[in-house]
Amino acid sequence: MNDLVRQHTALSDSDLEWLHLLVSEWQLLSDLSFADLVLWVPTLDGTRYVSVAQMRPNTGPTSYQDDMVGHLVPRGRRPLLDAALDEGRIVREGDPEWREEVPVRVESIPVRRDGRVLGVIARNTNLLTVRTPSRLELTYLQSASDLAQMIAAGSFPYPGEQSDMDSLPRAGDGLVRLDAEGFVQYASPNALSAYHRLGLAADLVGQHLGQITADLAPSRGPVDEALVKLASGYAPRNFEVEGSGGVIQLRAIPLKPKGSRIGSLVLLRDVTELRRRERELITKDATIREIHHRVKNNLQTVAALLRLQARRMDSDRGREALNEAVRRVGSIAIVHETLSQNLDERVEFDEIADRVIAMVAEISPGKVTCRRNGRFGILDAEVATPLSMVLTEVLQNALEHAFAPGEHGTVEVSAVRGEPRADARLLITVRDDGRGLPEGFDPQKAGNLGLQIVRTLVEGELGGTFDMRPGPEGGTKVVLDIPVRPQK
Repeated sequence: MNDLVRQHTALSDSDLEWLHLLVSEWQLLSDLSFADLVLWVPTLDGTRYVSVAQMRPNTGPTSYQDDMVGHLVPRGRRPLLDAALDEGRIVREGDPEWREEVPVRVESIPVRRDGRVLGVIARNTNLLTVRTPSRLELTYLQSASDLAQMIAAGSFPYPGEQSDMDSLPRAGDGLVRLDAEGFVQYASPNALSAYHRLGLAADLVGQHLGQITADLAPSRGPVDEALVKLASGYAPRNFEVEGSGGVIQLRAIPLKPKGSRIGSLVLLRDVTELRRRERELITKDATIREIHHRVKNNLQTVAALLRLQARRMDSDRGREALNEAVRRVGSIAIVHETLSQNLDERVEFDEIADRVIAMVAEISPGKVTCRRNGRFGILDAEVATPLSMVLTEVLQNALEHAFAPGEHGTVEVSAVRGEPRADARLLITVRDDGRGLPEGFDPQKAGNLGLQIVRTLVEGELGGTFDMRPGPEGGTKVVLDIPVRPQK
């Protein structure tokens, strides 16, 4: 619509915004009218009309099999459009049109804003299935007529009340027509069922909707007065009411076809099951976060016990082995701590990598500098947990074997992530400027426990590749190439 309006018309951005507001609302008019709607706007030179939007009804057969958006019609070919645009009134004169052996009643509704007619809505009703209308259909048609008059007067739609229109109730979900005092004139079967679920035992017709709604809601006090007002349709509002038996979502639309309020439409939907599922998901998320939090606490307890045991070891090799185990457990605890703070099973791994680097760097404080370049990005927990252990082992190996005690040096972790696709991969490089690999060293066959852990996790669990080779300028270079998505 933006392109068509800017290409063919002289409407301003504020006028275009009003048309967007109208189009976000006019599904209601289409459903209440049982008719197709096409929005025509005069072109810049005033000689033609361009169709910029179209809507088909959910409540009846369509009059247009083809898409009308973008069509240009010369002025004079459709007299009803000319009359509505020039005279600023709803035009219903004329005999039905025949389209592919289908009779279609055409009406034209001027779209007014700030006293100016911006365009015309052509309302096209398929008359092939016309029959004696029911009470529901008569209420729909009367409500559609009131809304059409409000559009022609520039008083509908209501600005500021159109947030997330797709989630709001529609005519077919449930409709209640109120008089000017808030008493129910008509309630559709779906609307009546929704109120029965709230706990209403009687019929709605003749009842004051605001008072009935407040009585069914469990709250008491000043909230009741506000609820009475809202449910009485005095202002355009969206709200929910929860009773002992369910939850209904309501949308009130005041009807002012001639400037003063004659009543209201209240659209409503039974959202009891939807809210129940949402609460179950919230409870599930909270439970998962609590589990991660407890796992993290338990791992930290295990690490603390290993640290205490290490302090009491007489053997230097035994003490170092326990300290390595502390770091391995700690790397897993960091992932669970991050997961306990998220709503899903995904983590920002850059923060985890920085904490792992800081934890392992304690092996040689102040001697070897560790830093990170690039971004790991967001990873699934199935990737983050083994990757944190792999990063711990690789860094630990570099700090222990690349530098002599007290020697200064640098260890750099680089991450390069591929394009966000299903087969995206993460390339991780760990470089050091230490003494380099021993002569004849084969990382794929080395019996070092740390390297065994790395090979097992990278190749077996992550489905990636692992390589360790001499650096181009000395030192050692470790390359990890792993898929971003976990291996199933």
